Parts: sequence; C-alpha cells; structure tokens
Amino acid sequence: MADRLLKLCLHAGADEVDRPKIDLVKTPDRDGIWVPIPHGRLIDGVRSTLTRAGLSVVQECHALANEGARYFGLMQVSGGDGASESDYSLVVGLRNAHDKRFTAGLCVGSGVFVCDNLAFSGEIVIGRKHTTNINRDLPQLIDSAIGRLTDLRQLQSARIGAYKDTRLTDVRAHDFMIRAVDARVVPITKVPKVLQEWREPQHDFGKKTAWRLFNAFTSALKESNVFERPRVTQALHGLMDVECRVAA
Repeated sequence: MADRLLKLCLHAGADEVDRPKIDLVKTPDRDGIWVPIPHGRLIDGVRSTLTRAGLSVVQECHALANEGARYFGLMQVSGGDGASESDYSLVVGLRNAHDKRFTAGLCVGSGVFVCDNLAFSGEIVIGRKHTTNINRDLPQLIDSAIGRLTDLRQLQSARIGAYKDTRLTDVRAHDFMIRAVDARVVPITKVPKVLQEWREPQHDFGKKTAWRLFNAFTSALKESNVFERPRVTQALHGLMDVECRVAA
C-alpha cells in the first residue's frame, strides 16, 4: 500500500522535488512586519508533532513552484492504533510561501489508493500569516491541528461510508454537476471529463453512488493547480455532504 500515493504532487502548478532540495531554497530576509519562514521548518514541525502524537508518516512528497517561492507537500499518515481503510488514507497537506501569496499552514484530506485522487475536507485547517510572531505561534497551531486528527479519521470514515451508501441516478448526478459549476468546484470546461469518469470510470468504484461521482470530480481536478486543490475539494465535500445528508 505504501507506493500507491507517490504521484500525488505530479500535477499542474508545481514540480515534485526531493526533501533535501527543499532545504536549498533560500528564505528571503524579513521585510518590516513580514517574516517568512523556511519551508523545511514547517515540514519538520509537522513531522515531529505527528511523531509525538503517536502517528507515523507512511510516505511523503514535496513540490515547489515559482522558482522555490511556493511550497506544497503531502504526508500520508498512519495511526498508532493500527486502524486503516482499504481504499483511502488520511493525508496531511502543507503549504508555505516566500512571495506573500498565501499563509503558512496545513489541512487534512484523503487520498484514494486505487488512483491518485486527492481531496481536502477542511475540518482541520490552520494558517498563519508571515508576521512578527509566526515562529512563536506556528508550533502551537500545528499541535492543535494534529491533536484533532483522531476525531477527523472517524469523521472521514463516516463521511465516505455515507458517500458509498448513497445511490445516484444520472439525473441526480447531472444536477449535482451543475451545482458544482455554480459553486466553482470545477469550470464548465471540466464537466465533460466528470461525465466521462461518472459513466465509464478508469478505476472500479462500483455502482453509481455519490462515492463514484466524488471520484469523478477529483479525477477531473488532477490537472488543476495543486495550490488551489484544498479550496475546491473542500467545496466539493460541502456539496456532497449535503447531497448525502452527512451530519456536520
């Protein structure tokens, strides 16, 4: 199972790099109240916090964009209780920027084993602006987020179970696609790809359920900008939760 998510970063918007290359990226000097942090500091902080929480990183991948100014990383996480799902895994997403484009932060999502579909649910999202006290505050925010992972694993299991149990007709699926366009989950140009994956999926997701439709969307989103993936997949989860009557 460990080799099934290795290509999560190999999509538009970033280039996959080895961990040592991250440390070669020069961190800009402080500019007034703007205080950038090294990409590696965020990675090491999350990894050490996971370890203290009794969680292990099964594998990870890292990506850089804009000549190293923007970082995005993924860590596939395994719980210390030995529990695991047969077809998806908990994934922690990290991001950082040296060009003032976005805050340093992390969110949690799921990766599907049979393909490299990735979606972030948004229950655990932390972000910290690159201002004066970031080095003081960021470790506390990471600790808080990782501390909620156990609850999220249970929520994700219940959510995906509901998706798998919700049968959809073509009419209902088509209506959902229109609402997804309205919610800016996908542009109208991606709808043919979603339709194709709904009708004839590349991977076996069984009968026509919300789970199959969900993966049709995440498959169509593979070529989207990796830095935008959390926002759009959080919106997708929100729509699908309503469709499947998943409790907030």
